[in-house]
Amino acid sequence: MPSLAATKASARNVLRRFRRSRAGSAAVEFALVAPVFFALLFAIIEVAIMFFASQVLETITQDSARALMTGQAQTGAVSACAVGGVATPCTAASFHTYACQGLAQVLFGSGGSNCPNLYIDVESYSSFSNVAINNQIDGSGNFTNANMQYSPGGPGDTVVVRMFYQWPLFVTGLGFNISNLSGNQRLLVATSAFQNEPY
Repeated sequence: MPSLAATKASARNVLRRFRRSRAGSAAVEFALVAPVFFALLFAIIEVAIMFFASQVLETITQDSARALMTGQAQTGAVSACAVGGVATPCTAASFHTYACQGLAQVLFGSGGSNCPNLYIDVESYSSFSNVAINNQIDGSGNFTNANMQYSPGGPGDTVVVRMFYQWPLFVTGLGFNISNLSGNQRLLVATSAFQNEPY
């Protein structure tokens, strides 16, 4: 049976060896740094995807606005607005369908003619000095679409087209939160202002 002094000495040797050993230091350091590293990595990826989606929305807004600027939507030259194969001027619903066809299904979750989260506001004015833009975020941080309309105007009118999409955010911890809507969402907005051509 070992003596008490020998047991204490061997325990001290074990503790001394444990203090000098660096075998697990990399794993411990990685465990300390990993949560912050992965949070930063996922935040960068989320912001990049959100900016890409914002650029897609900008492109769709510009393409759709061109149909209004050239008078194609007002005169029925846009095939998406045709009813039963007959050319008719775009309505709010058919213009929404036309704009929705260009959205990337992989980003916005729906494509084709069904984009329930895409909101479009088309307003016409007599001149650029009369343009008044409404804020679509209320005091509680909710998106409001009550004052949206579809008024493409006629030849020579000033038109402002705005498209909105509520983008969900997933990485909102550690003090990083770029949401501007309640419910951890960011309102993506794309705007195009122009004067209609004399079609």
